[in-house]
Amino acid sequence: MKQSIIGLPREIKAQENRVALTPSATWQLVKNGHQVMVERDAGAGSGFLTGEYERAGCRIVDGPRGIFEEADIIVKVKEPQPAEVAMLRGGQTLFTYLHLAANKQLTESLMASKCTAIAYETVEVNRRLPLLEPMSEIAGSMSVVVGGYHLARHQGGRGVLLGGVPGVLPGKVVVLGGGTAGVNAARMATGLGADVTILEVDMERMRFLDITMATAHTLYSSEASLTTLLPQVDLIIGAVLVPGAKAPKLITREMLRLMPEGSVLVDIAVDQGGCAETTRPTTHNNPTYVEEGVIHYCVANMPGAFSRTATQALTNVTHRYVHFLAERGLAEACQLRPELIGGINCLDGHLTCRPVAEAHGLPYTPATALLG
Repeated sequence: MKQSIIGLPREIKAQENRVALTPSATWQLVKNGHQVMVERDAGAGSGFLTGEYERAGCRIVDGPRGIFEEADIIVKVKEPQPAEVAMLRGGQTLFTYLHLAANKQLTESLMASKCTAIAYETVEVNRRLPLLEPMSEIAGSMSVVVGGYHLARHQGGRGVLLGGVPGVLPGKVVVLGGGTAGVNAARMATGLGADVTILEVDMERMRFLDITMATAHTLYSSEASLTTLLPQVDLIIGAVLVPGAKAPKLITREMLRLMPEGSVLVDIAVDQGGCAETTRPTTHNNPTYVEEGVIHYCVANMPGAFSRTATQALTNVTHRYVHFLAERGLAEACQLRPELIGGINCLDGHLTCRPVAEAHGLPYTPATALLG
């Protein structure tokens, strides 16, 4: 088996407190003969202390430079920031969330680095995105919590309690998309007692939702359907996803004007550009802004707010792929786990994800043509 050096840098994106691997996951890597380098305090924001990584057998380093210089595989949570991209090199594998369709500059910078960039969110197994699903579950559940909070009058909202009370109708929630994030949003909202409608285009998915979520309504997604619902909506949650591609703009500024003043839009799809024309990324420190009288919550790393839960959930699904990449190398790992091929977005200076190439008008090269 191949022996690799795995690097675990501290996340430097604003208010990002997750870490890519738990101490128990690094212990398993060390046990299997690999070397794991961890930046000091990389897990502090998730409650995983440096001492835990030391006891797992990791090598603790001060600062990221040594990690990027030595590691064969860099494992992260969020897309690399400019200072990190500058340290990447050819022959090195980056394994993280990338969301390149919404960021041409990062796409071109990763291509220029000649590293192998594998995106969690484009690894697909039987039409599922197993490395994205845990974060979608958290973001979906969280969207109702933050949306309901910002409906409070003291937050600028219209003062509607989503669950209502006896003698008062519950608030109306519209969920765009019936995938993992949408289902978890709807489940949380119906649990609160809200009046929930899920908009979806896949008829089989709607049948599934009708069977499993009897207290929520389903409606075929169209501009006409959405326009009919908007004048009475209290909270709308954007949970649409096209794997690897930009999110479709389902809500125009004109449509936004149909919503009541003080209603709330939570756009989970902001990482992929957002599903509303008025969406722009925000942070946990300053999560909202108002457009056309509607409060927008568009935090680009929502699960980072619940960093310990998110770190554990993420590691549960990513660690096995880290093991394959470390022990087998890229080419053999892709043979054993073919879904990894779809995760490769950049390889040796080439763009290997078709939706990203189409989003930016850049040349596309199939990863299979480069792996040999």
